[in-house]
Amino acid sequence: MVKYSVPAHLIGQRIRVFLRASCVVVFEARAAGAFTPAHDAFWAAARKTSGDVAGTQALIDVLLLHRSLPADAVIAGITSALSVGATSPDVVTVEARRHAASHTPATPATGRVGTVVNLPPRRPIDPHQVIAQLPEDTRPLPTVTAYDELLRRRHADSAPARAEVHHHTSTGTP
Repeated sequence: MVKYSVPAHLIGQRIRVFLRASCVVVFEARAAGAFTPAHDAFWAAARKTSGDVAGTQALIDVLLLHRSLPADAVIAGITSALSVGATSPDVVTVEARRHAASHTPATPATGRVGTVVNLPPRRPIDPHQVIAQLPEDTRPLPTVTAYDELLRRRHADSAPARAEVHHHTSTGTP
């Protein structure tokens, strides 16, 4: 049986470890500074608005941004999104990219304070409900008259060519 020793504050927690030939390296994201209070705040807000599963998935999507954007940009994106009440990873992505492009934190417009509301997708299962919600279609019915005209022209152009076709019968002579 293999036993490992971890710092007391990690007892009972799930942690990430790296197994090496002669030691176990414990990686704690919070202690390393990779998981910041901004990440914690985003995760808490996302779980509050979307539930534990969807909120954690939103955090994972935000954490994946660190693969393609600098950490300061992602943190600025989180902070900016939370400042307007958004818990969507898409909002964090847009704000993080904006920050990365300008190297300055995105600030909300002065005088305008808004709230971002995440709406659940609405997809009625019954096709009759979908059709009933559509506005009336006032367009004229489609027609193929223009194509019929093209067919008439094609037949008229090829008619003389058919008259000129000669049929040869074999006479038996070379």
